[in-house]
Amino acid sequence: MFQFGLLPLLQQKPNDRDHKVRVALGNGLRGDVWREFIKRFGDIHIYEFYASTEGNIGFANYTRKIGAVGRVNYLQRKVVSYELIKYDVEKDEPVRDENGYCIKVPKGEVGLLVCRITQLTPFSGYAGGKTQTEKKKLRDVFKKGDVYFNSGDLLMIDHDNFIYFHDRVGDTFRWKGENVATTEVADILGLVDFVQEANVYGVPVPGHEGRIGMASIKMKEGHEFDGKKLFKHIADYLPGYARPRFLRIQDTIEITGTFKHRKVTLVEEGFNPAVIKDALYFLDDKAAMYVPMTEDIYNAIRAETMKL
Repeated sequence: MFQFGLLPLLQQKPNDRDHKVRVALGNGLRGDVWREFIKRFGDIHIYEFYASTEGNIGFANYTRKIGAVGRVNYLQRKVVSYELIKYDVEKDEPVRDENGYCIKVPKGEVGLLVCRITQLTPFSGYAGGKTQTEKKKLRDVFKKGDVYFNSGDLLMIDHDNFIYFHDRVGDTFRWKGENVATTEVADILGLVDFVQEANVYGVPVPGHEGRIGMASIKMKEGHEFDGKKLFKHIADYLPGYARPRFLRIQDTIEITGTFKHRKVTLVEEGFNPAVIKDALYFLDDKAAMYVPMTEDIYNAIRAETMKL
C-alpha cells in the first residue's frame, strides 16, 4: 500500500509510469501532492472522500476534482440534513443570531460542518464517554429542539458545489482580525524545494490578541535552509497575517495514530530560544528574509518594543 505523504521522499525514476495501478481511494490528500502524483505516475483515478468513524455525514469526490473532498449531491441533500454554519474560532463556538440560532454561510465562505441527528443519520456517541458525546451535539441550531452532530471541521462549498476541507476548528487560529487555516499555510510551505513537511500552528504573544503563525519544518535530505527564498515564496503566496512569523526546524514531525500532526506540545513550547534546542528563525520584514531567532529578538517581542 502506498502512502501519498511519502511522495516527497521518493526519488523520481524513468519507470515511474510502468505500473498497473488504475484507481486510488482515500482521504486527507493534499492538492499539491495529488497533482505531483498524477504528473509522475500517470492518470490514476484518485477518489477522495470525507468521513469520520463516529460521524453521521460523509462525502465522496466522484468527479475527481483535485483538492475537493466531495460535491453537493441532490439525492443526499434530500435524505441528509447538513449545513455549514458560521464559527468563531477565537471563542471556539458557533456564531448565533439575535434569536439564538446558528447562521448558514453562503457559498465560497468557510463554515463548521454540522449534520442533523436523525434515525437515518444517527450519532451513537463514544463508549463510556458521555461528556465527550454531549460535546459533539449542537442543540437548537436552526429551531428549538433540533440536535446536530458537530463535525469539528471547517469546510467550504464553492460556486460549482465542490466541497473542500479547510481546517479543524482547534487548528485554525485568529491573527490581526483574520482567520488563518493551518492546512492552507502548510500546503504553501510544502511547495518550497527544501521543505519536506510542514506543521503549522498559532502561538500566543504577550500584549497581542489571538495567536501568531509558527511552523515546524522538516528539511529534505541534502538540502539547506534558505531564509531569503522562503521569505520570497510566502510573500508571493500568503497575505501578511497568514505568514508564519517563527520557524522551527525539526528532524522529525510527530503525528497521531490517524496521521494528523501533533501540535499541543509545540504550541506550549512557543518560540523561546532559551527553551527550544531546535534551530529557530524569525521573519524579518526589513531584511526580507528569515533570520536566526535570538534572545534579543525574543526579549524585544516580550517587552512589546518590536512590532509584529
